[in-house]
Amino acid sequence: MSTEEKPVAPRSLAEALRGRDDASLAGLLRSRPDLITPVPTDLTQLATRAGTRASVVRALERLDRFASQTAQALAVAGDPASYDELLGLMAGDDRDPVVAAALPRAVGVLREQALVWGDDERLRLVRTARELLAPSPQHPSPTGLGPTVQEATAGMSPGRIQEIVAAAGLPSTHDAVSAVASLSALFRDRERMRALLAEAPEESRQVLERLVWGPPYGQVTADPAPRLRWLLDRGLLLPTAPGTVVLPREVALHLRGGRAHRTPEPLPPAVEAAATHRPQVVDATAAGQALTALATVEELLKEWDEGGPAVLRAGGLSVRDLKRTAVALDVSEPVAAFWVELAYAAGLIASDGEADERYAATPAYDEWLERPAAERWARLAEAWLAATRTPGLVGGRDAKDRSLSALGPGLDRSAAPEVRHRVLTLLAALPEGAAPDRESVLARLRWERPSRGGRDTEDDLRARLAQWTLSEAELLGVTGRGALSRHGRALLGAGAPAPAPAHMPEHAPEHAPAPEPTGPGDKLPVHHHPHHHHPAPAAPATPAVPAVPEPLSPAEQATATATAARLLAPLLPEPLDHVLLQADLTAVAPGPLQRPLAETLSVLAEVESKGGATVYRFTPASVRRALDAGRTAADLHAFLAEHSRTPVPQPLAYLIDDVARRHGHLRVGAASAYVRCDDDAMLSEILADKRSAGLRLRRLAPTVLAAQADPATLLEGLRAMGFAPAAESAEGDVLITRAHAHRTPPRTAPEPVPDGPPVPDATLLSAAIRAIRAGDLAATAPRKPSDGSGAGGAGESAPAAPGALPRTGSAETLATMQAAVLTGQSLWIGYVNAEGAASQRVIAPVRVEGGFVTAYDHTADEVRTFPLHRITGVAELADDEG
Repeated sequence: MSTEEKPVAPRSLAEALRGRDDASLAGLLRSRPDLITPVPTDLTQLATRAGTRASVVRALERLDRFASQTAQALAVAGDPASYDELLGLMAGDDRDPVVAAALPRAVGVLREQALVWGDDERLRLVRTARELLAPSPQHPSPTGLGPTVQEATAGMSPGRIQEIVAAAGLPSTHDAVSAVASLSALFRDRERMRALLAEAPEESRQVLERLVWGPPYGQVTADPAPRLRWLLDRGLLLPTAPGTVVLPREVALHLRGGRAHRTPEPLPPAVEAAATHRPQVVDATAAGQALTALATVEELLKEWDEGGPAVLRAGGLSVRDLKRTAVALDVSEPVAAFWVELAYAAGLIASDGEADERYAATPAYDEWLERPAAERWARLAEAWLAATRTPGLVGGRDAKDRSLSALGPGLDRSAAPEVRHRVLTLLAALPEGAAPDRESVLARLRWERPSRGGRDTEDDLRARLAQWTLSEAELLGVTGRGALSRHGRALLGAGAPAPAPAHMPEHAPEHAPAPEPTGPGDKLPVHHHPHHHHPAPAAPATPAVPAVPEPLSPAEQATATATAARLLAPLLPEPLDHVLLQADLTAVAPGPLQRPLAETLSVLAEVESKGGATVYRFTPASVRRALDAGRTAADLHAFLAEHSRTPVPQPLAYLIDDVARRHGHLRVGAASAYVRCDDDAMLSEILADKRSAGLRLRRLAPTVLAAQADPATLLEGLRAMGFAPAAESAEGDVLITRAHAHRTPPRTAPEPVPDGPPVPDATLLSAAIRAIRAGDLAATAPRKPSDGSGAGGAGESAPAAPGALPRTGSAETLATMQAAVLTGQSLWIGYVNAEGAASQRVIAPVRVEGGFVTAYDHTADEVRTFPLHRITGVAELADDEG
């Protein structure tokens, strides 16, 4: 009867990585992209890099809560620990079936991210992770556990240890080591510990209850109270410093029923629906808000069309200018900051870069205006989804207590795109038309990425980003009434939602496939841990943690954005070519207007109210503005008659004719400034008016007045007095005044600030894994010992240490290369490139001439030419591994 040979357990993380297939290595590099920057030369270097403090901290911070709890439990377990020991720490003595069913996934996540290695009998947490998570007085463990008996008694005298052993009812031993082992065994024995604690006074048990879930440290006096003395005598409390005692880890675990955590959280909290609306209502509401968003951005840019507010010396918008913008848009200051930042992220506004630097629209704004409404919205939504700038921070303070201003520095938060995408993805998982309960969304995000130190505080950045996302999505029209719209779902590249209730997907049926790990790079198989040597408690179902979808590639996002625009387009009303004129000198636009009509009407009238319908009011000042822009009274009458569905009211016709009759009767030019008029009585009236004193007018001729003010001031002063003057040129022609659009030079939209190295694409991963495997082959291939007999008498060549480059003389290197060309065998070489970077390679030499060797490089998987003077040494492989 044949028996299968048991696989050899890996002795290091590097060996564990060598046992992985390419898909598993790709998953590791995808979830921890810092490991591939730059590409490691071999698997040993990859393992070393995976154990560095910065990389481990980053990986730990990206674990979900249950995977993080599992890592914390391994940090307080033995090193190595068996899977059974870990299961006891997580599921407790009663073997909680839900925790037991979820544990294989958590261990699989830790293994895939190279935070844990080894088989089920010898699980090892990487050393750096253990150092970060293991309890210490300076850095308490999130488990609330203290040191083991062995650690707590490290500085204790042997006599005192023997006294504790005796008081605990154990036989004395011949040395301190065996005494500590005996005491540890007692504390781990559930039956004997129950008997020992049954003898404890009630006050002593209360002390243990206060310390059991942490922190495990307490203060005592030089003469402890009897309840403390009883515990100290039996080692249930151990001194760690003068006046300080600690509850040993073994004792705490007994009192906890074996659990490392008070509340294990194996399953993510369900995202609950707070309200449900008809999908058609959601889409219509979101489309209406999208239209409002476009109008708001256009109004903002129109406000800044002739040159916006000045740029602060430190960069950004001043508080006064933000308030002025909020008043102009009729929104609150935080909302105004959002619209300003959104236009900036979309590349529609920027600083003009001039000496008197101001914000202004970019040339891209004019191109954006010409696009259909749905495409304009899609560009704004795509920019918002990818932006790292965070408008919600405006008005706060940075780490140096400096105020954070809109469009200023310090607003980038690299986590913002990931949180926005994740929040909307959670909304997409709800049934269509369902608006989520905000607290359930925040709870889910806290489970998927717990805050540092395990504290879920209200000021946690991710929680604030999530709340801002929900509010901004509603403002932008991605959601309607809190529910994700169809075009919002398309923006994510998401398909139709499942019709099941929100809480149902949290559990998979018993026959469901293995769940995937949560987090970036989770498209990998999960290692399961079947155990047949102990009775497993019956679990009703295998918990399934929905995988977090990876962000879309640029091409995929472009397709998703185009789809969103296509879905939104039918929901937006067609621009109208008419208004309704009313007898009270107002015009009502029952919907969005065609651009030429809207632009002309905004010059001829003032916007009185906005909403589903816009109300315009005609005033003498607005009509004069249209006349100043070069329109005649006849032009205005024809314009209104053409675009009104109702007859032009008589009061409006009288207003236009009256303003036109007086318009230009007075002419203002530059003398410094002058006023001329054919009616000398009107000039006499102006001189007699006390309000003209500030203009310092004097009569030069019966029909001409001179002023010491400039023409613009003179125009404004006369208009304030009720006259309708017109400016004229040096030739005496009426000057037509039109708004001068100020534009910045061509500007690109701000680039998002990435959260660490970018996730590598499939092409880079494939090339990197091929290079790592080839480099590992070169580093681990068995070599023949050098006898130092090469030509040239280079002498003995010492065998290279593991990981070191081979060293041989130039004559021996040349001779070995020439021999390999004849025999066709592969060689191991050390090579230093032009930048001074050293590497090991396995090559098959093809030709040696002119100081160069042409060879097939197994490391790069291509034919290359190497200068011989850059080869540090050469060695033959024991077997032809090429």
